[in-house]
Amino acid sequence: MTTPASPAPNPPAGDDRNLVAAATSPAVTFEDRVRAFWSGNRNVITGLCVGVALAIVAKGGWDYLQGQQETGVVEAYAAADSSAKLKAFTVAHAAHPLAGVAQLRLADEAYQAGKAADAAALYQQAATTLKGDPLAARARMGRAVAQLAAGQAAEASPALKALADDSTQLKAVRAEAAYHLASLAVEAKNADEAQRLVDQLMQIDVSSPWTQQAMMLRASLPATTAPAAPAGAAPAVEVKLPGK
Repeated sequence: MTTPASPAPNPPAGDDRNLVAAATSPAVTFEDRVRAFWSGNRNVITGLCVGVALAIVAKGGWDYLQGQQETGVVEAYAAADSSAKLKAFTVAHAAHPLAGVAQLRLADEAYQAGKAADAAALYQQAATTLKGDPLAARARMGRAVAQLAAGQAAEASPALKALADDSTQLKAVRAEAAYHLASLAVEAKNADEAQRLVDQLMQIDVSSPWTQQAMMLRASLPATTAPAAPAGAAPAVEVKLPGK
């Protein structure tokens, strides 16, 4: 007679109540949790790291290209040693500040060649390109002087006055502008206006050569007229002292 197999012992009652999730078991370490997180999110984390690395490389590459481009513009300007090359440079790099400098050089050449109208147009182009740059004032001055040479005093005067009255400009710029205005006043035989401009020049820079030249021009005109007596004012009474 075969002996029946002994049944497996049943687990003690209440063991199920002692089971807890492995993730919350005190036996699971912090390293185990990190490892589990990495296993579940490895692809996402790797993708983010690759994206950041690519962004850094792209930014560095862009900065490098920008630097190389700037170097190329400077080298192209340095190689522009003729009027034709300067004109070509201004076309190729119209938005670059060096294009304004090239336009200034072309304007100076035109003015020295007696082409005042052409010079005025080039100075205007330079002033537009150099807007906000300190050289913009030089371009504005050049345009006004070229207009004077072209017989366009009416067009030049407002620009000269704006420069002379602008306290943010360099003294040399303001003094030159005021001198040209004083010269126009002398040509018009306007002694009062010439004197006013000489006074302004002395306030701007009394030691400037423009101030000295303006004073010499002013001396060629008669003295300014004395202010007229107010209407209805009593005539001056001459008092004679005894024995006089």
